[in-house]
Amino acid sequence: MSKPAVPPEPPEASASPMSAAPPTSSSTPPLVDANPWRSLVITTTVQAMVSMALLALPAVAPAVAQALGVSTTLVGLYVAVCYVAAMGASLVGGTLVRRWGAIRVSQIGLLLCGLGMLLCATAWWPAMVLGALCVGAGYGPITPASSHLLALTTPAHRLSLVFSIKQTGVPLGGMLAGALMPGLTLWLGWQGALALVALACAGCVALAQPLRAALDADRQPNQALAWRALLGPVMMVLRHPSLRILAACSFLFSSVQVSVTAYLVTYLNVALSMTLLAAGVALSVSQAAGVVGRIAWGALADRSLGPRRTLMLLAVLIVVGSLLLAALPVATSTAWLWTVVALLGASAIGWNGVYLAAVARQAPPGQAGVATGGTLMFTFLGVVCGSPAFGALAAGSGSYRVAVGALAVPALLALGLLIWRAVQAARDARLDASK
Repeated sequence: MSKPAVPPEPPEASASPMSAAPPTSSSTPPLVDANPWRSLVITTTVQAMVSMALLALPAVAPAVAQALGVSTTLVGLYVAVCYVAAMGASLVGGTLVRRWGAIRVSQIGLLLCGLGMLLCATAWWPAMVLGALCVGAGYGPITPASSHLLALTTPAHRLSLVFSIKQTGVPLGGMLAGALMPGLTLWLGWQGALALVALACAGCVALAQPLRAALDADRQPNQALAWRALLGPVMMVLRHPSLRILAACSFLFSSVQVSVTAYLVTYLNVALSMTLLAAGVALSVSQAAGVVGRIAWGALADRSLGPRRTLMLLAVLIVVGSLLLAALPVATSTAWLWTVVALLGASAIGWNGVYLAAVARQAPPGQAGVATGGTLMFTFLGVVCGSPAFGALAAGSGSYRVAVGALAVPALLALGLLIWRAVQAARDARLDASK
């Protein structure tokens, strides 16, 4: 894969779900005595843990909604609140990493996610709103922290491989949520399951502590918060046509990604009458396909199609997967169900790596990290808007099938933008050749 670009951070991306490329600062010397594979294990584990925390409640949304006496469509608002906080936290994430160190920022993020889980477990809606904000604030700075650490500890000839593996943290967290949360809910109740996730977050904090002194040795305690520079990355994106198109596609793709991740369990449980456990397994299948897709699509883009054409292909696959999922009958076979959710997961969750490579190619020289940070804001905005829009459409139409089928619309819009930009680029190339 080509070398990913660095946010100032979804995914797997996410988140919505996104990962990042290494910063290119030459002012900080590499930590040559650090083990790059140990750093990779730490950063991927932390990313997976906070991703699981963010998706823990959506993975058992039917049980939570029944206990609270509310509609399952409100899960979209929960995810939106999480990502509003994540947007703000990601903007200051880079500065906090320089000031406190990547491990310390990761530990703070884990603690905030754990606190958010405990607040959500109270079943009191004001505390649950505060819990969602805590989860988002903990999730937001994890990508800049992990990218900073990996850039300092990874040899240059391994950067692409290491960052490709690290990008799988978000869907890995989704796999854990889908595989474990329904079973834990049957065993402990949904509140007990959330409390167990909080305990796991605290455990990760303790495991990372012995490494803090060595891996945070580059921190700059006197680093000030550069508030005026926070909007700089966004302004860069708005000034460059190619980056504007990519940012718009990121908005559209992330709105689909978060809807699939947040509502798949609820859709299968409500519309297809599947048990919570079986629906959770299907969510894990989709996330596993996203893990494979994040690496496989990047390899395809590097070796043959290129980023833009690969993104076009992914848009088409999202359209096909959305329509197939919406059309599934109640008595569908497990094999066909898993095939459909894997197709949708590989495309709707696997696009992030290719997108980041495209941003890195289109960014001004030496500004890949800044450009990615700017586009990440549009990615998070897609998450904030996408999940409530999905919930509102499902509630307004009275059918989750309508909302799932409508996921084809943003994918078609992204495809149109990519085709338009390709035609425009080809025209500009012809004009330049004729001069």
